[in-house]
Amino acid sequence: AMRKPARLALVLFCAEQGFAGMFSGRVLDSVGGDLATSELFLLGTRGRAALAERGVEAGWHDAMPSHSPGVPKLADRVAQALYKQIAQGRIDHLDVVFSQWQGGQGIRVERRRLFPFDFAAFPHPKAADAPLLNLAPAVLLRGLTADYMHAQLCKAALHAFAAENQARMEAMAAARSGIERQLSSLRAKQRQVRQEEIT
Repeated sequence: AMRKPARLALVLFCAEQGFAGMFSGRVLDSVGGDLATSELFLLGTRGRAALAERGVEAGWHDAMPSHSPGVPKLADRVAQALYKQIAQGRIDHLDVVFSQWQGGQGIRVERRRLFPFDFAAFPHPKAADAPLLNLAPAVLLRGLTADYMHAQLCKAALHAFAAENQARMEAMAAARSGIERQLSSLRAKQRQVRQEEIT
């Protein structure tokens, strides 16, 4: 029997506000051909515009919060949209793509698999005793899975939020430097013209 191809979904954390340089473009570039063939969940108003410029539309989109305390509610909305698609059998692989800023290294784009879970990422406990459970294992696993997914979405959103703010600060610093260079050049020109008038 032939295996049906995996249905990939991407959660893309792009820019919400302007003046952040190529912030959204780098996120979109990082996924390559998957951009045109995946189910897209896009965060960020400016990112949606950047996606439209490429002739691609996200099946689901939302704005990034203006303050970090809004991140958990955003993660709730994303998770609900994802669970709906997963329950309908429209997604069987899920990656989250976000920018991360690290001092001295700048901003880099990260892509992480959220679903199906990589159980190798969770080390086995060293204790031989089984944990004491007060819930049925299936109920406990469902709750832990939901909490894990929510935590990973929050983590990605917070990294993206911080990276976008850093990108905006760098763009503003570069613009200020450019303005100062232009101002210096204009002042030198003004002195030269004044000297010519005097002579």
